[in-house]
Amino acid sequence: MTAFIEKIDAEAEYLLERGKPMPSKNHSKLESRLSFLMTRDYENKYDTFVELSLELNTGKVTPDLCFFKPEVSDWLEDEIRVKNAPLGVIEIVAPKQSTQDLVDKLDLYFGSGVLSCWIVIPTFKMINIFHAKHNYKTFMSGELLDEKLDIRLNLEEVFK
Repeated sequence: MTAFIEKIDAEAEYLLERGKPMPSKNHSKLESRLSFLMTRDYENKYDTFVELSLELNTGKVTPDLCFFKPEVSDWLEDEIRVKNAPLGVIEIVAPKQSTQDLVDKLDLYFGSGVLSCWIVIPTFKMINIFHAKHNYKTFMSGELLDEKLDIRLNLEEVFK
C-alpha cells in the first residue's frame, strides 16, 4: 500500500509541475519524432526544445515542444523558466487528457506572442495547426504545412 501511495504522490507532483497528465509511450514517441524531424529539417531556422518550462506574461506552461529563433547557447548560464515567448509550440494530447485542456491554453500562448500552436491527437494521427484560437487547419495525411513558420512535414514520417 505504501508503494501505491508513493506512486500517486509522485504522479500528482509531476502533474502539478507540468500542468498536464503523464505522457504515454505513443506520446513520447511522437515527441521524439517531431523533435528529430524539426532538428533534421529546420536546425538552421529554429532551435527546438522539448518540455521547456516557460514563464510567459500570460502564465506558466510547459509545452511538449517549442521553437525559438536559433541562438548560441551559453552552457555556463542556464534558465529554469524561459520568459521569452517561443515562435511556435506543440502540444500532444495524452491518453487521459481532453483536447479542451489544450484548447484552453491557446489564449495563454497567443496572448504572449506565440505565432503558431499545434495540437497533436495521436489516436487519430491528426495535427491541428492554430494561428489564432478560431483559426486552424487540420492535417491527417500527406504534407503538413504551417504557413506562419514555413514548416513542412510529411505526416507519414511523423506517425511512423
